[in-house]
Amino acid sequence: MRRSGAGGPSGVRARVRGCVARLGRLRLRLPRTRRGQRRAVQAFMAVCVVALLPATWLFVTAQDRLHTTADVPRTRVAVVFGAGLWEGEPSPYLAHRLDAAAELYETGRIEVVLVTGDNSREEYDEPDAMRAYLTERGVPGRRIVSDYAGFDTWDSCVRAKQVFGVDRAVLISQGFHIRRAVALCRAAGVSSYGVGVDAKHDATWYYGGARELFAAGKAAFDSALQPDPRFLGPREPGVDRALAAPR
Repeated sequence: MRRSGAGGPSGVRARVRGCVARLGRLRLRLPRTRRGQRRAVQAFMAVCVVALLPATWLFVTAQDRLHTTADVPRTRVAVVFGAGLWEGEPSPYLAHRLDAAAELYETGRIEVVLVTGDNSREEYDEPDAMRAYLTERGVPGRRIVSDYAGFDTWDSCVRAKQVFGVDRAVLISQGFHIRRAVALCRAAGVSSYGVGVDAKHDATWYYGGARELFAAGKAAFDSALQPDPRFLGPREPGVDRALAAPR
C-alpha cells in the first residue's frame, strides 16, 4: 500500500495549501479609502495615457500621407519592406506588398522599386526573393534595387536616405504597419506617402496589429534619438543607376 508522505496525497494537499497561502499574501489590495482609490484610478489612467502617446503620434504624423494604389502621387521610388519568407518564397503578406509595387510600376506611378529586407544569414535572403517575385510580374530587373540590411523599419528608412540617397518615396506595407513606416521614414529624412495594402484579417493580421502598440514605443525612441542602423555602410549608386536606366 502506498504511504502518505511528501509524495502521497497528504504531501500534495500540503503543497496546494502552501501555494494558496502564498498567493493570498501576494494578492493586490486596493486602497480602502476613497481618496486612495481615486489616486489609484488616476495613476492607472496616467499609465494608459503615456502608453498610448506613441501610437497617437504615429496616427497624427501619417494621417494625411496615406493613399491607395489608385490615388498615390506619382513618385519616382517605391520602398517595399520585407515581411518574411515561406520556404524561400515571399509570404502572403509580403506578396501583397510586392503586387502593389508591380501595379504602381505598371501604371507609371513609380519608376524604381527599392526592396529592403533581411539577409543576415546565407540561407535567408528576403531581397533576392522579392526581386524574383517582381521580375516574374513584369518589373524589369534594372528597375529593382536591393537593400540587404533592412533588418527593421528604422534601419530600412535610414539606409534608404543615407545609403541609397532617397529623398522622397512611396512606402508599401500592410495597413497595420504603414503609419509607423511613414513616421520613421519622415524622421529619417525621407518625405513619404504610404500605401497600406489589403490583408486577410487572420491570426497574423491581429498579431501584427497588437504588435504595433508595442512597436510604437520603439518607433518614438528611434525618431527622437536617431540611432545608427545595425549596418550602415558606404553610399551606393543603385537607385540613381536604376532611375537612369531605360524603361
